[in-house]
Amino acid sequence: MKVLVDSNVILNKLLEQSGFFESSNTIFILAEIGKISGFVSASAITDIYYITRKGLGKESAHKAIRKMLSVFQPATVTGDDIFRVLDLEWGDFEDSVQFVVGEGLTVDYIITRDTQGFSSSPIPALTPEQFIQIISNLEK
Repeated sequence: MKVLVDSNVILNKLLEQSGFFESSNTIFILAEIGKISGFVSASAITDIYYITRKGLGKESAHKAIRKMLSVFQPATVTGDDIFRVLDLEWGDFEDSVQFVVGEGLTVDYIITRDTQGFSSSPIPALTPEQFIQIISNLEK
């Protein structure tokens, strides 16, 4: 199963944000053990680095990004992707970039804390908890 993981889920894990860490960590584990093929858009990586650097410091932010990239593959964002995003005219530019990247990868799901931002997406957007439930049901 192929998924695109939104920056908010990755930040929950890297910054160990209470209330969200456990389920976000489970998404990392599922990718580490090969239950899912996980991707993160290249455009989100700069945001993730910026926020982790502010929260953890430069050295720890570099380590966090390396850890993330050992688990999730970076997905390219092209100029054509950005033009497609502009044509979509969604309310949230960043979410539409995530959708277009996911569409290009033919992902099964987008895992995000902001499912409302993907209400126009034909790719199902799920919270980490919802996705974990689907994986659990498949294993039964």
